[in-house]
Amino acid sequence: MAMGKRMKAARAAIDPMKTYPIEDAVKMVKERAKAKFDETIEIAINLAVDPRHADQMVRGVISLPNGTGKTLRVAVFAKGDKAKEAIAAGADLVGAEDLAEKVQKGEINFDRVVASPDMMPLVGKLGKVLGPRGLMPNPKLGTVTADVAGAVKAVKGGQVEFRAEKAGIIHCGVGKASFTESALVENVRAIYGAVQKAKPAGAKGSYIRKVSLCSTMGPGVSLDLTSLAGA
Repeated sequence: MAMGKRMKAARAAIDPMKTYPIEDAVKMVKERAKAKFDETIEIAINLAVDPRHADQMVRGVISLPNGTGKTLRVAVFAKGDKAKEAIAAGADLVGAEDLAEKVQKGEINFDRVVASPDMMPLVGKLGKVLGPRGLMPNPKLGTVTADVAGAVKAVKGGQVEFRAEKAGIIHCGVGKASFTESALVENVRAIYGAVQKAKPAGAKGSYIRKVSLCSTMGPGVSLDLTSLAGA
């Protein structure tokens, strides 16, 4: 397929063989986000891991300092007072057996799931539906917790979940094209630091191979890793 004029123009002045300091890369990506909507700025982190091995799985959460610019829909499995707390915190869907029934029917109208610990026997039965979508609540990610209100607020406030895919690559949004350059730089450094800290025991040698940024409709720009470590 022939490359469109817009993409050709966007790729101009980007050397695919070169890595750029984070500040320059963010500026280039923002300048090339010319779509009629507020494009998401996405990061791709290539890791020297094979997630098929348990000791090489990379997964975690990070609350970005400047948020994501995206409003996530949160479903909460809770009853009684916990359900009331979740609703007050801004949860989009709250329930127990009734919510489980909707999930079983394939009504997945949410982006993240939070559950109080007492709900896990019920939620566990939904593993075949939620698991493949990366929606299964997990204590390590703070989504199985007695503090359901705190978990909902964290997700709504710009918390990002990252996970290495089969090829050992992490993809996630770090903000919007409308964000300031400094806000995007801070967010990129925050997630880079979180991925570094999440280095699994089975990862040997050079852990992070490559990091690149792009907007939803724009070309990728490779980052100079040394520039990501600076404050």
